[in-house]
Amino acid sequence: MKRKDISKLTVDDAKTELAELALLLSTANTAYHGQDEPEIEDATYDALKRRNAQIEAKFPELKRRDSPSDQVGSAPASGFSKIKHAVPMLSLANAFSAEDVHDFADRIAKFLGVTTESLKFTAEPKIDGLSLALRYEDGRLVHAATRGDGETGEDVSQNALKIPSVPQSIKTRLKVLEVRGEVYMTHKDFEELNKRQKIAGEKTFANPRNAAAGSLRQLDATITAQRPLAFFAYAWGETSADLSETQMGAVNTLSDLGFQTNPLMMLADSVEDLIQHYTLIEKQRSSLGYDIDGVVYKVDDLRLQSRLGFRATTPRWAVAHKFPAETAWTRLTEIEIQVGRTGALSPVARLEPVNVGGVVVSNATLHNEDYIKGLDGKGNPIRDGKDIREGDLVQVYRAGDVIPKVADVDLDKRTNDMPFDFAQRLSELGISAQRAEGDAVWRYAGDHPMDEVAIEGLKHFVSRQAFDIEGLGAKQIEMFYYDPDLPVKRPADIFTLQTRDDQNLTKLANRSGWGKTSSENLFRAIDEKRLIPLHRLIFALGIRHVGEIAAKLLSQTFVSWDMFWDVVEKAKSSEDARMTIENIDGIGPIVASSLIDTCHSVSARENILDLVSHLRIEDAQILAPSSSPVSGKTIVFTGTLEKMTRAEAKAKAEALGAKVSGSVSAKTDMVVAGPGAGSKAKKAAELGVDIIDEDAWIEMANSK
Repeated sequence: MKRKDISKLTVDDAKTELAELALLLSTANTAYHGQDEPEIEDATYDALKRRNAQIEAKFPELKRRDSPSDQVGSAPASGFSKIKHAVPMLSLANAFSAEDVHDFADRIAKFLGVTTESLKFTAEPKIDGLSLALRYEDGRLVHAATRGDGETGEDVSQNALKIPSVPQSIKTRLKVLEVRGEVYMTHKDFEELNKRQKIAGEKTFANPRNAAAGSLRQLDATITAQRPLAFFAYAWGETSADLSETQMGAVNTLSDLGFQTNPLMMLADSVEDLIQHYTLIEKQRSSLGYDIDGVVYKVDDLRLQSRLGFRATTPRWAVAHKFPAETAWTRLTEIEIQVGRTGALSPVARLEPVNVGGVVVSNATLHNEDYIKGLDGKGNPIRDGKDIREGDLVQVYRAGDVIPKVADVDLDKRTNDMPFDFAQRLSELGISAQRAEGDAVWRYAGDHPMDEVAIEGLKHFVSRQAFDIEGLGAKQIEMFYYDPDLPVKRPADIFTLQTRDDQNLTKLANRSGWGKTSSENLFRAIDEKRLIPLHRLIFALGIRHVGEIAAKLLSQTFVSWDMFWDVVEKAKSSEDARMTIENIDGIGPIVASSLIDTCHSVSARENILDLVSHLRIEDAQILAPSSSPVSGKTIVFTGTLEKMTRAEAKAKAEALGAKVSGSVSAKTDMVVAGPGAGSKAKKAAELGVDIIDEDAWIEMANSK
């Protein structure tokens, strides 16, 4: 059917066509998403939706309540599409005691150079649900995303629209507002849902959090619509203007916009007030009607939050004060030795399954040989010096999401007279290992790599914070490792899978558990990860001591893979190159040595270079704008800073894109010297490095 040129439409024409388009597109949506029987082609659907938007733009007063423009996104046929967060969704650091909370406040005061008495905080229940980010543009919801790995989440826009407490539109002056909060399910709704599931012969859920998470992540949004989900708003991401000057004020603004916020949120004038509110909430916990696992404290002044900034994975200005760990008693049946990706040999307790805080636990970490003996890292007694033996009745606990641990041993129920001998067990298993002086961990010391070490390394390589290849998890890694036709023994082998499959007579698509669609999806997912950010690649290499934080520090310092590898290559024989790595604030000699030694071993070097040949590596993003006068420069702070603390000065410099070093070298661009500056200022003068005082630094840091 030929449609009239939009420029020639009358008001009556537009009104009639908008009604027609609303019905047509709604029917198409139902056929495609609800019945899996599409009635029109995708191109036709897209063209009709564009025309609807164009008519609305010309006649905004005619926009309908059921406008197709307000239907966010579309559910993918399989899996969810990805959405990159404009502002990372970071997790929170944890506190487990009043002492931890005092330490949190003291760290903030020290960082800012103020007293704890001058600080105000907010306190609110920590909802045990699933994090969700809602992005509004001009007051309309344009997409919704889960936290994911903090940088990229899953697009659950259609599902979010089914949550009654998520508004589709809001009245706001802001062009952009991303509202963040938690999707949860009340205890009453959870019980009724499980009753319905049981009657229908469907799977029941272990707890409300699992039910909420499973309901939000349904590929079919009609299922989500049948689930009783709710949403608490408590934070924000990207905004086109400030919501308020304070945390409390900003949350009140969200409430005024129509979002459900927690009535138990309060403003505290002291740490004592925080602890008191924590105690109050803990007493009310069982009667709230929904699950919480602690209380979140945040600095109230948003300007101070900005000054405090972020660590690699958590904000400095917030902490989650967790409730005491849930505990239960059960029998420890066996102590098993697991092999890690770095050759670490870690003991794990195999338990008779027991319910701990709503989660069935069958394993618990035993850390290392000393922990089993009842000693901490300094040789002091833990658990009153009680050792742990196979067959013991043990008390297991969980605190938040941490791996279960053993809290106590009932010696009256002990039946085993023989203490656990770590070295003897390794000998029985035929594992060659050694425990170096000063190291709490036994490590594999055989002449040939163990399969277990290689497999754990590959699992780490495809883990969420590393390459995160959809469809290639731990189970698939083990399958491919031992596959005679398509073996994956090292990371580079992953990126030759499709080529090798094309050359094989026995295709992956024809194997049990696979098929044409699943194999094509895997190859497509692998291809998508040939483009990888630098910090993810460094972390994925699995080098001992190089975790997420170190990987990000290295990537921010060297920016590109070529620069990073060039310095690592030279560091074995060049002291200057080694010191370039060691002097990165937060790296140090231990991490540097591990990095250099690993990358210079023959096998690791060969594997890394082969892997890189299959990749396109994204340079690190410098967070500061290029107009910052310190962006990309290496700065050393020395002497006493009087107008800001050393920690704040360092954080400010890094936020502006500078690199902060602990020592002066020919590569240093600038030294900020306060009173009492000594050898560093002297060396800078000898090398001709620019030396400025604190006032000049502040002026430079605040300039545009």
